[in-house]
Amino acid sequence: MPPASPAAAAAYFRASLAFHADVSDVAAVLASDGDPGFVVLDSRSAASWDQGHVPGAVHLPTALIPEQAERLLDKSVPVITYCWGPGCNGATRAALALAELGFQVKEMLGGFEYWAREGFEFETWQGRERPTADPLTAPVDAANCGC
Repeated sequence: MPPASPAAAAAYFRASLAFHADVSDVAAVLASDGDPGFVVLDSRSAASWDQGHVPGAVHLPTALIPEQAERLLDKSVPVITYCWGPGCNGATRAALALAELGFQVKEMLGGFEYWAREGFEFETWQGRERPTADPLTAPVDAANCGC
């Protein structure tokens, strides 16, 4: 199978950036002062949320989006969804449900797994934790990966 034309590849990758955000970019915006311009939505179960979640995230399991999203979220504010990680399509299903309701939405690639693996602070019912960054997912001696 030959690769796509450069124009087709550019269109595909441009569209991908409109639909996805990575954990490093989300964390950087959340760490800056002021309004991030989006809300982060954790689409996992209550038990999963209790294990740890992105600080400031809204908890709304995917199954409850149709009945609760319009009460909890503002359609004028973009939403970034996440679930467990790359092996789970829960954030994709949550993003689809929100888009079908008229929300602007992106999916956070890597989900909670990569949030924690990259060493970003998370919350549990016991308080906040900051894990050590996994050297396979985050640079050890630099502020960012350079990509």
